[in-house]
Amino acid sequence: MTLKELITRIQPLDEAAMEAARRRQDALAKPPRSLGRLEDLSIQLAGITGKVQNTMDKTHLLVFAADNGVVEEGVSSAPQSVTLMQTVNLTRAKTGASVLCKHFGAGITVCDVGVNAIIREPAVLDRKIAFGTQNIAKGPAMTREQAEKAILIGAQLAMDTPADALGVGEMGIGNTTTSSAVLAVLLGVPVETVTGRGGGITDESFQKKKQVIAQAIALNQPNGKDLLQKVGGFDLAAMCGAFLGAAASHRPVVIDGFISVVAALCAARLCPTARDYFVPSHLSYEIGYRLALEELRLEPIFQLGMRLGEGSGCPLTFQVLSAACGIINDMATFDQAGIDDGYLEEIREGDKFTVEARK
Repeated sequence: MTLKELITRIQPLDEAAMEAARRRQDALAKPPRSLGRLEDLSIQLAGITGKVQNTMDKTHLLVFAADNGVVEEGVSSAPQSVTLMQTVNLTRAKTGASVLCKHFGAGITVCDVGVNAIIREPAVLDRKIAFGTQNIAKGPAMTREQAEKAILIGAQLAMDTPADALGVGEMGIGNTTTSSAVLAVLLGVPVETVTGRGGGITDESFQKKKQVIAQAIALNQPNGKDLLQKVGGFDLAAMCGAFLGAAASHRPVVIDGFISVVAALCAARLCPTARDYFVPSHLSYEIGYRLALEELRLEPIFQLGMRLGEGSGCPLTFQVLSAACGIINDMATFDQAGIDDGYLEEIREGDKFTVEARK
């Protein structure tokens, strides 16, 4: 499969199924639009699958792990060895995201696409492209061939994973630096606008981080076509592919935090139609997250002050998707509840519920 072939598999949402889902929501015994985002999600799911009634019996988080050469510039407080340790711990339900997956019964696959170590844990899926990327402050992160390989690895894993919904997470020290560089170029904004402190760094290191990102962009001169190759990471590229692969296989895919939303935006730039398959989870604490999500024209479901990454927002969002399915599948209609809904005819025309605050 080539990248071009992957993109051609991504089709627009099924409008007929979405309209049928809207009609069913209108027929359920409740005030119009009273279940808000749950109604929206059920309609989106109908468009994705082509079915009005769906289930979330099986959900799965895909975590892509890789190291980033830019850490040698001192942009992270954590040593690079943490990538290896947490990659293994993710498979043992010892990290935030994996604990949440275990708690809610979601599956998890941890995929090594570029950790700077030999991993001897058989539970880690070996798709290693190289032992980390190059230092973007000194040159391109990877070759064009490596970037495309990473995208296709992520896409194929998403397409091969049996699940009703997928989530996309990551593990890689230094990846808020690469993601900030990618996002600054994608949005055409100053580095300072999209760069946060990641896992936590001193004021001095934070200034250094922004300088390094600006230096990497100036040196590599990335554009839309070679952006991931020039200043991205193997994890980011594989995540981008996973978003495309989920869309190509007609499954909803959950965006986690900052790195995940940048990968989703990269996927949407490669194939705008893919965006309709995305479901955002929480509002990340990272400052660039909101800008990326606004560019995607999406709104987060949760506001929990989370900034862990790993895919930790995905298991929570799977539960909301399941609730959306439960409502449209099992709630009684007005007819089934023995209620004459004629009293709603007038208020169904426009918004008859919002009260404007006095100025």
